[in-house]
Amino acid sequence: QVQVVESGGGLVQAGGSLRLSCAASGSAFPTNVMGWYRQAPGKQRELVATITHDGITNYADSVKGRFTISRDNAKDTVYLQMLRLEPEDTANYVCNVVYFPNVAFWGKGTLVTVSS
Repeated sequence: QVQVVESGGGLVQAGGSLRLSCAASGSAFPTNVMGWYRQAPGKQRELVATITHDGITNYADSVKGRFTISRDNAKDTVYLQMLRLEPEDTANYVCNVVYFPNVAFWGKGTLVTVSS
């Protein structure tokens, strides 16, 4: 059974930083794309960043230059380093894992709260 588990969220002041982790396990297939999405109260889920198995990254414009996504293929783990956090970054950050050939799983998320 596939499991996707996020960690690293918390409460931080504006301008601070956090590092999120997401570990995937339980599949016999290798991971393809791994990514982070977020959903703020009353808003739709939105893309934050994705990274392919080969390390090609994609970022939302709102986080470019502040957030960095990376992954450890040996551990099927993806990270999100978040710098210069803003109150607008407050959301539940959810991990998405796509296994080859094209099967996706979601975690439950980790809450990030940025106080002003």
